[in-house]
Amino acid sequence: MHKIDIELIEMTLDVMKYAIGRISATEHDIGKPKKAEELKAIVGETVTPKGVGGEYAFNLWKEHLSKANVPVDHPRNLAFVPASPTRAAIMFDLVTSASSIHGAYWMEGAGGIFCENEAMSWIVSLTGLPEGAFGVFTSGGTAANLSAIVTAREYWRRDETYKREKGLIITSIGAHSSIKAMAKVADVDILLVDSEEELKGDALRKTIDTLNFHQRKRLFAVVATGGTTNAGIIDDLEGIANVCEQENLWFHVDAAYGGGALAADSVRHLFSGIERADSITIDPHKWMFSPYDCGAVIYKNPELAKEAHSQQGSYLDIFKDEGAHGFNPTDYQIQLTRRVRGLPLWFSLATHGTDRYKQAVERGLELAQIAGSMIENNPHVELVREPSLSCVLFRRIGWNPEDYTNWTYENHKKGFALVTPTKWKNGDSFETVSRFCFINPDTTEKDIAMILDSMA
Repeated sequence: MHKIDIELIEMTLDVMKYAIGRISATEHDIGKPKKAEELKAIVGETVTPKGVGGEYAFNLWKEHLSKANVPVDHPRNLAFVPASPTRAAIMFDLVTSASSIHGAYWMEGAGGIFCENEAMSWIVSLTGLPEGAFGVFTSGGTAANLSAIVTAREYWRRDETYKREKGLIITSIGAHSSIKAMAKVADVDILLVDSEEELKGDALRKTIDTLNFHQRKRLFAVVATGGTTNAGIIDDLEGIANVCEQENLWFHVDAAYGGGALAADSVRHLFSGIERADSITIDPHKWMFSPYDCGAVIYKNPELAKEAHSQQGSYLDIFKDEGAHGFNPTDYQIQLTRRVRGLPLWFSLATHGTDRYKQAVERGLELAQIAGSMIENNPHVELVREPSLSCVLFRRIGWNPEDYTNWTYENHKKGFALVTPTKWKNGDSFETVSRFCFINPDTTEKDIAMILDSMA
């Protein structure tokens, strides 16, 4: 398996040809999933004692398996939070894998980690955090949020009073699902403020005032959102920061989706207060045009994260030796083994410059406003609320939840577009509506118009 022969060389050329075609293509199919039974019937047994051969396996991928995926960078994939990695970043993802770098410790990955840190320095500069703040690349928002909350919990438990207490955090119902998921993993309780709109400092203050003595004793952190996934809403970061300072609480901002907008001069003021956070999550694989998987967690005081996450073991001692001194990413988040996942982002930033990134983010914001205007001028649809960041919530007048679902599947089945429904709290109930999320600068006004016309 590890020898070099003519078959390997030929397969390498085939793979590069595929990659070049994918990277250089201006149009490609949106793709649609198939059931596992269907795929099995098409490709048969692929993992066998003798193997099926690289050429055969690769043809199965090209002809069948690759088409059962939905590319996140398709210009009419406006569901969830899509992605649009630059061609430069995709190319360097190949280099990252081929270089076989273990990115946990400086001793093994100095060159790659240096590049990651160059990219991280730019991201940190966007937040406005004070000198000394820094971060590390993770697999995504869930890992970043978990790393931040574990750091916050361990900092809180420095006080012996809280050693045996189960922690409590506060966030809003508009927070990302990963906040609830990581709270389970960290074994902390979570209290949700019942609002999908902006979480304000006053509402947080009132929530804290309703806590009983023991709940207040267990409260150690507040998670605000810098751009909700559902609607792009930015919480009252300044007001929340004030409350956290008054109450001596850890202030974490989950800006996994919205954090890319920090690069956009037109909306940077909406994030006022983020520079007062103790930790921040940003996903470069969302609005910073990096390939999956690339999240980031940033700390105002990285030493607190190091105290919480640095792993000990005799087999790891060499990495702490003077001869291996340097930045060790594993010390600041939950993973030991890690690839240098920030390397493609670095190459893309180095290739294009940060001004091009600002322009691309601004285009996503512009597309949301364009879509909002189109919806207001279309008799079949109406806005649920004003577009926020690059998210647009709208309803098709007269539709019930099943209509939205059927419309989504029909468009997807045709290979036309992927736009999925969501729910929005309307009074005491939740209404099914439709949603656009714009990330890809290649999405056009014509794409938006065609999707809206398909609702007629």
